[in-house]
Amino acid sequence: MSESDNFVVGLVQNPCAVDPCNNISLAEKGVREAANRGAQIVCLQELFASRYFCIGHSSEAFALAEEIPGPLTQRFQSLAAELSLVLIVPVFEKAAPGVYFNSAAIIDADGALLGVYRKMHIPEDPCFHEKYYFTPGDPGQSFPVFKTAYARLSVLICWDQWYPEAARIAALGGAEILFYPTAIGRLLSESPEVGGEQRDAWTIMQRSHAIANGVYVASVNRSGVELRERDAKDDEGIEFFGASFIADPFGRFAAAAQGEESKVLVTVCKRSEIETTRQTWPFLRDRRIDAYKDVLSRFLANVKNMR
Repeated sequence: MSESDNFVVGLVQNPCAVDPCNNISLAEKGVREAANRGAQIVCLQELFASRYFCIGHSSEAFALAEEIPGPLTQRFQSLAAELSLVLIVPVFEKAAPGVYFNSAAIIDADGALLGVYRKMHIPEDPCFHEKYYFTPGDPGQSFPVFKTAYARLSVLICWDQWYPEAARIAALGGAEILFYPTAIGRLLSESPEVGGEQRDAWTIMQRSHAIANGVYVASVNRSGVELRERDAKDDEGIEFFGASFIADPFGRFAAAAQGEESKVLVTVCKRSEIETTRQTWPFLRDRRIDAYKDVLSRFLANVKNMR
């Protein structure tokens, strides 16, 4: 049987409570809604099972981590099999004593665990203290493409979204859609105007990945205000943007959340759109792969061609 032109994508955006059971139940409810609306592939937001503990440093937060497979992934494996869905399930992963990853489990429509992506780029900024918690993913894994029941996809996580190299490698590997489970927002110490500019930059960056690579991009972000729970000043926290969206290969919004805190997005993606966009803008064809070796340098200290 020939491959269908269409695959249907869903995103589940929610604010997160202190109680993980509440967050997991809310995510499952969103998955079921997406499935009822025809979704075949559904992605949850980064670290959806808990509050964003990286706002501060707390050794107690390591108790939230679990192995893959573990109770969280097993629960969603059962759900995937029940609903014949591909699920992308972000997990605070405990890989070994003292070794933790910011990960996403990729579950196929029969409930099988296809693999795990571990976040490669780890930020360290005010209220985003991820280097305290997470080990970077192994470069040996690169940016894998998973062939699921409905589409070939790659998963990149939050801070990964600012790196065009990651998106390009995933596209070169055959990904038809890039998923970015995310936790990003405005620091409460920053003005709403600055937050709006940051949100726009975040959106533009990911839409540019869609255009430059001729693929779909789906970004699902948490929403709501979260504060540090201990010894915090009033402005030590994050107002998460929400604003989840799916962009087509031309960079246009196929679906987007507006001001809602909780939102389930579902949209149809077309493989033919990838083909026609790449015919019009053949960026992959015209790449000068013989001229890009310098990109492997951290920084080019000696600018060779200055006059």
